[in-house]
Amino acid sequence: MAVDREDVLRAAADLLTRKATASMDEIARAAGISRATLHRHFAGRDALVHALGLLGNRLVEERLTAARIEEGDPVDAVRRLVAEAMPVSGFLAFLYGENQLYESGAVNEGWARIDERVGALFRRGQERGVFRYDLTPAWLTEALYALVAASAWSVQDGRTAPRDADRMVSELLLGGMLRRTEAADPTSGKAAHQASEKAVDPASEAVDPASGKEART
Repeated sequence: MAVDREDVLRAAADLLTRKATASMDEIARAAGISRATLHRHFAGRDALVHALGLLGNRLVEERLTAARIEEGDPVDAVRRLVAEAMPVSGFLAFLYGENQLYESGAVNEGWARIDERVGALFRRGQERGVFRYDLTPAWLTEALYALVAASAWSVQDGRTAPRDADRMVSELLLGGMLRRTEAADPTSGKAAHQASEKAVDPASEAVDPASGKEART
């Protein structure tokens, strides 16, 4: 029976998302093939992981397109991007930790394209005065990747509910990078009114020497 290489990769990605240390034997079983058949397609784990890296490039680019990150309000685009990333966040978390992937020219080229598209979103937000200027697009891009990966690990460990993950990532990321157009003045507005009500005339708090108690005038 012919084996679809793409199906094998997707089965491997699904297993490694849940168990990053899975052996080649376990991956073969997950794909419903023998270890020998798996080795005919991938000479070893490094070759398999490299192929998964290329698959990851393609999946992320598809998600970027689906999120329409070049369109509309930058804040809304970030929220769409995070929401689109969540279904593959576990797989991305696995790839995030595979250092050997970054020795591959083809995989690095794919991530360079992705970095450019995501970085362009953050630059657009800065140009519109929405995102902070002191945080570089490159740093914001890395922060996004790290938060998406961390959310996947948190969901896998049962510390975060899957339905909450995209909201929590979006709120944390946007909370740190949105510009504050008006500095918070603790003595302005309502705070100032409350402060004035609490202000006390020093003369009204003189101490009555006979009683040792404050004598209000």
